[in-house]
Amino acid sequence: MTKVASVVGTGLIGGSVALALRRAGWTVTGTDVDPAVADQALESGVIDRIGIESDADLTIIAAPVGQIPELALTALESGSGPVTDVGSTKADICALVTSPRFVGGHPMAGSELDGLIGARAEMFDGAMWVLTPTTDTDEQAFAIVRAAVRAMGAETIALEPRVHDELVAQVSHVPHLTAAMLMVLADDTSVEHAALLRLAAGGFRDMTRISAGRPSIWPDICEANKTAITTGIDRLIEALADVRERVATGDRAGLLEMLEQAQAARINLPTGFGRADGLIELKIPIPDQPGEIAVIATLASELDVNIFDLELTHSGEGRRGVMVMVVDAEMAERFVGGLMARGYRPRSRVLD
Repeated sequence: MTKVASVVGTGLIGGSVALALRRAGWTVTGTDVDPAVADQALESGVIDRIGIESDADLTIIAAPVGQIPELALTALESGSGPVTDVGSTKADICALVTSPRFVGGHPMAGSELDGLIGARAEMFDGAMWVLTPTTDTDEQAFAIVRAAVRAMGAETIALEPRVHDELVAQVSHVPHLTAAMLMVLADDTSVEHAALLRLAAGGFRDMTRISAGRPSIWPDICEANKTAITTGIDRLIEALADVRERVATGDRAGLLEMLEQAQAARINLPTGFGRADGLIELKIPIPDQPGEIAVIATLASELDVNIFDLELTHSGEGRRGVMVMVVDAEMAERFVGGLMARGYRPRSRVLD
């Protein structure tokens, strides 16, 4: 039977979600706060039909972060399936939407193009997609959301909502604001030096590319994640003061050391998870209750263990179940140790 997804918000990310799911064989319905955008999504083949299905296998909220809680709660009330979102902050949303059927999500992908015109099916291929299960999260809901994300070509990583916000402030929110301010400085200077922007080389263009994204979403993001963002900006200011001092005092050795550290870190920046040659299957007996998948999935993220596959089975006797996970063989021992330290008793076997 063909799976059905409903997408609330058919702009850049929502449109890409719809295209990616349709590519994977799903039927996708969708709505948008602007009916003209929903009409355009239908006419251009982004969605199969306009509307929200009450019996959809999955509903995805692709709206600005300030609107997500209300839209998610409405979707949960009107439907019976799992609901997820694509907002770039998670703590506030997950605190307001506590249904076991809600799984917070954030795809680490995007485009400098705005709106439906930038939507593409391959946007999430090889991208990281953060899921933020909580102690309330239903295991089956998590499994459905994760399977849909994998069907869209992305790799999943599970983080606690607060940890997600702290990390994303450092690698996404502060860099975006930094790029925006560099662009503002260049624009202000260009008033006096008209040739400046024409002289902007590839490095400057690459560094400021993300500032071309839609400005209107950022006040909500900054409000929702203000503590982590201001902390990140403070750290950046301290680092810039440090490099300024090294430049001002002619500290060539110190400056070179800093630049070499940055170079090495950039060269070694992960590009995603490739499929490992050796895989281990773990069977983990768990209580059949909310919260178990949040503990195990976030533990995998903390230990840098990629989950290649995941399945949940339930016992007919008592409130027990088994979580079946496939992980990289090289990391299995570390993961098993972490599980045992938390009271789980996993069984493992090598996959041929």
